[in-house]
Amino acid sequence: MNIQFSGIHSKVSRQAVGWFAVFGSAFCFYLATLIIRWAEPHVTIESAYFVFARLLLGFIVVSVTMTLQKGRLKPKRFHYLIGRAVANTIAVFCFYKAVEMGSVAEANILNMTYPLFVAVFSWFFLRGQRDFLSLLIVVVAFSGVWLILSPGDIEPGLGNLWGLGSGITAAAAIIYLNISRRYHDSQTILFFMFGLGSILILIFFHDALFIPNTTELFFLLSCSVAGVLGQYLITYGFLYVTAVEGSIISSGRILLAALLGPLLVADPSLTVSGWCGALLIFFANAFLALRKT
Repeated sequence: MNIQFSGIHSKVSRQAVGWFAVFGSAFCFYLATLIIRWAEPHVTIESAYFVFARLLLGFIVVSVTMTLQKGRLKPKRFHYLIGRAVANTIAVFCFYKAVEMGSVAEANILNMTYPLFVAVFSWFFLRGQRDFLSLLIVVVAFSGVWLILSPGDIEPGLGNLWGLGSGITAAAAIIYLNISRRYHDSQTILFFMFGLGSILILIFFHDALFIPNTTELFFLLSCSVAGVLGQYLITYGFLYVTAVEGSIISSGRILLAALLGPLLVADPSLTVSGWCGALLIFFANAFLALRKT
């Protein structure tokens, strides 16, 4: 009896650790966007530089980890690794650009539309995963996207379009990750994602990069640490929680951003229509996670 109770207690403890890790990752991803906004009165750093710093730090961490563990790269399908790296880099750039040009809350909410676009892309490209009910929920959720994008204006703001772009490209990155995991281990995927991403930013946005002073380095490093820590926490957390639990907890970033934005970065509070849109997206993400089971 004691052995059985101990086993149950151990399982619950691991599950709790997983919940906190996944929620911690959501908070870290949100914190990275807060740091970008907090940096604006003090320094002038373009979004591309924040992306480059995050990718470069991630590449250093992965390289050091593999060296200490004496791990080896095992690339097999380069097109999947490259697709994952390119889509992820574009998604992070669009996400940070949305923060730069618009509301932190709306940027995070629109970034979290990626499960909806995963469902849409799966419908068109993965015939075995077509689900009419899921597609119906996605259609309803897109009304929530519109409430966020343009609740009272004729045209949505440019920042929100960047946020929506981050959701679309993040969905592509997730699909590439899903396929790539069939052939590659996590370290190989992360090595190419961070390494190739850094090279892409260096090639296309080298004019935005410079040697930072102490203040600039502080904000660049803080934002990068938050982003990379979020990446590792979500990877660790999903070892101890189900995909459904992890997806729903990750979607909690929608509510986190909506609640804390006005308090932490003086974002305008969401309107009633904005809150309706945020909740529609959150519950649609939760439904899609449950539907996958």
